[in-house]
Amino acid sequence: MSQKAKGWLLVVAALAGLWLIRNGADTQLTPPAPASADAFAAGPDLLPGSPVAQPLRRSAPVRLMIPAIRVDAPVMPLGLGPDGSLDVPPAGNTDLVGWYKDGPPPGAKGTAIVAGHVDNAEGPSVFYDLGSVKKGTTVEVLREDGRTAVFSVDAIEVYENDDFPDRRVYGPSEHASLRLITCGGGFSESTGYQGNVVAYAHLTGVR
Repeated sequence: MSQKAKGWLLVVAALAGLWLIRNGADTQLTPPAPASADAFAAGPDLLPGSPVAQPLRRSAPVRLMIPAIRVDAPVMPLGLGPDGSLDVPPAGNTDLVGWYKDGPPPGAKGTAIVAGHVDNAEGPSVFYDLGSVKKGTTVEVLREDGRTAVFSVDAIEVYENDDFPDRRVYGPSEHASLRLITCGGGFSESTGYQGNVVAYAHLTGVR
């Protein structure tokens, strides 16, 4: 792994699991929680029987679609803020997801990170229903090169902040892998959501 890749892993592992938790809104909503049947049976692995497509060349994502939960959202790049923490999509825009631009783009070899808010003070946001997706759910990412990277969900899990598996979520991949992340777990009126919902997916096709 290159020094840049190692640095990306350390930065994202240290920070990305935290900003979503701290930005959960104080609402009375209860987002769907992942079903135990859709978690990994053992360690992280690809969904059995699912095809594995060859990674694409790098190209920035433009739009992310998850038809099963009616997500069709533009993608904005995320970098690091002045304090070294990961930037976040604007909370006021409920139809927007963010891609960590210093990591692999969706469809390229490696682990692409895409994050979105679960809700805000006004109600549900783009990834409110992420916890309801199932193994095999299709995720599509339209890229700047005009190609659409098609992913299949391998598993979806929820982690409490104190037990967030950094390397499992953010670690390198030999495939074109994708992680979708939002708030989840328990909720505290004083500190917001106490964990994250993470969907794991891999590239199965290209259009």
